[in-house]
Amino acid sequence: MHSLLLALATTPAPAPTPSLRPGLSQDQVTPGLLGFLLTAFIVVLTALLIVDMVRRIRRVRYRAQVEEERAAADDAPQTPGAQSDLPYDAGQPGSRPEANGEAGPGNR
Repeated sequence: MHSLLLALATTPAPAPTPSLRPGLSQDQVTPGLLGFLLTAFIVVLTALLIVDMVRRIRRVRYRAQVEEERAAADDAPQTPGAQSDLPYDAGQPGSRPEANGEAGPGNR
């Protein structure tokens, strides 16, 4: 057991200087086509994820704004002749555009 710990604790000495194969210079070593393709794939994937995230955040903010407007409209006393700001009668079931199959803010 003691010799195993000693073997794991000691590390072999590294080579004094790393060297390239004979005939290669430092400026000839590149990641190549595969490295470029992988980097381009990661950049495109990140851009698509950011666009999707921004779209989802906008949708959440829009829904929160609509909910605040509905809550404010429900809390405010309405005069008998005044029209609602909503494009449908919020008090009537089935009058929402989503219920009739029409495209509403959340059905896009």
